[in-house]
Amino acid sequence: MKLLRYGPAGAEKPGLLDASGAIRDLSGVVRDIDGEAISPAGLQRLAALDPAGLPRIDGSSRIGPCVVRPLNFVCIGLNYADHAAETGGKIPKEPIIFLKSLSAYHGPYDDVRIPRGSKKTDWEVELGVVIGTKASYAQAHEGMDHVAGYCIVNDVSEREFQTERGGQWDKGKGCDTFGPTGPWLVTKDEVRDPQNLSLWLEVDGKRMQNGNTRTMIFDVRKLVSYVSHFITLYPGDIIATGTPPGVGMGIKPEPVYLQPGQIMRLGIEGLGEQQQRVIAA
Repeated sequence: MKLLRYGPAGAEKPGLLDASGAIRDLSGVVRDIDGEAISPAGLQRLAALDPAGLPRIDGSSRIGPCVVRPLNFVCIGLNYADHAAETGGKIPKEPIIFLKSLSAYHGPYDDVRIPRGSKKTDWEVELGVVIGTKASYAQAHEGMDHVAGYCIVNDVSEREFQTERGGQWDKGKGCDTFGPTGPWLVTKDEVRDPQNLSLWLEVDGKRMQNGNTRTMIFDVRKLVSYVSHFITLYPGDIIATGTPPGVGMGIKPEPVYLQPGQIMRLGIEGLGEQQQRVIAA
């Protein structure tokens, strides 16, 4: 299934994408695409529905983030060997964990705002893992048991704030609008192998990132288990699993960063596409 949320920001309703690409309203079935809806029992109930029997929604409706704002928006740094190489970073011995501010959580087609004073706003297409059952100290072999599905995350980053202004990465990762998520949650039964998905990102039509999740250093199973030993994961939480090479800061001989008026377009095999216009805050 492909689950989504549609409507004005802050007033989204739950929906389902049918086989024809039409949005079907789920508000008469579930209150939202939340922890209850994406629990194993909730997904089983939704899978039993006939989409043709659900109200069809106007295709012009805004698409919001694919799940309710999570309790934890977790990100993994330098998790692709080829991306670590382009940034000059060492291959981490353990996953690098940081958190995005929940004010960064954003719709997949909504404008991304360059923060005031920013000179180095960058892009990062990432596979998002959506948690379906509570995970605390999960063993490695149990990691996938806690996954409800997958989505696209654009881990927008301000590199000066992140690496040149002291402290941890969070100040360059958590700016408002820096976490477009969606357009839909694709349940894990529809993703045969999360470790073999092509992912890409374009800026103004120019392909900047072109990678595959097989070059992840730590796979989805490992990440869910590892994170759960430090942060209890709850249904609806999201783990953004790192980005492949092609980010602006890695371009040689001079890095390239986002400017107001540019368009980012990104996608992951089987998970759809996002598009954001870049504006000044």
